[in-house]
Amino acid sequence: MMSRMSFAEHLDILFEDNHCIALNKPAGWPTTHFDGRDETVDRLVKAYLKEKYDKPGNVFLGIVHRLDKPVSGSLLFARTSKAASRLSEQFRAGAIEKVYWAIVEEQVKGHKTHVAPWIAADTGSLEDWLKKDEPNTRVEVVEPETEGAQFARLLFQVRARHNGLIWLELRPHTGRKHQLRVQLASRGCPIYGDDKYGSDHPFGHAIALHARSLTFLHPTTKEPITVTADVPKLWLGRFAYLLANGAA
Repeated sequence: MMSRMSFAEHLDILFEDNHCIALNKPAGWPTTHFDGRDETVDRLVKAYLKEKYDKPGNVFLGIVHRLDKPVSGSLLFARTSKAASRLSEQFRAGAIEKVYWAIVEEQVKGHKTHVAPWIAADTGSLEDWLKKDEPNTRVEVVEPETEGAQFARLLFQVRARHNGLIWLELRPHTGRKHQLRVQLASRGCPIYGDDKYGSDHPFGHAIALHARSLTFLHPTTKEPITVTADVPKLWLGRFAYLLANGAA
């Protein structure tokens, strides 16, 4: 893993001004620290800002949302407390338009059906009730009346299919923990590389889930801003045919 400074020098910055900063997060890096042991993206961004602007003391960086450690793509931070408050409210209100790309397995071995019926169509929506399984750091699909369950909804569009893999564009309407991963896996189509939810394909420190874009209202100007992140290089080799033949 790169040192802090070498990584800070090569951050893939998608947008930056005095109020917020967005970057293309690499897979395998936590968004923020919990126990202080792993290097994290927020620390690297702070190091980048401190160096670039020669800031004395601590650098403020507001965490307004997170991406799971094995997920890559568009990640937004606030650079002031006012921006952090306004952006966090947009995420809570569901006002941020989030687009993800995922490569899923068309059907895992041993599943009840040979072809997942929900994905036979090119577009659709998935609705579930999810509950965290804290001891196992997983999320499960449960019955609606289950205590502690949260409603989850996403829209999907099939962009390409090839050799048992499907490239999906996903637009979540809710922001539940592991939502995309568990909603897809529960239907027999786990995300490629996601061994936590049933994939048996190795994919390094990553899973094939990428936050392709975020659209938000700028915290001061109120203008809509869209940031778009290129897929990791690993995708370009592993999924070359799918990406070359996907819908425009």
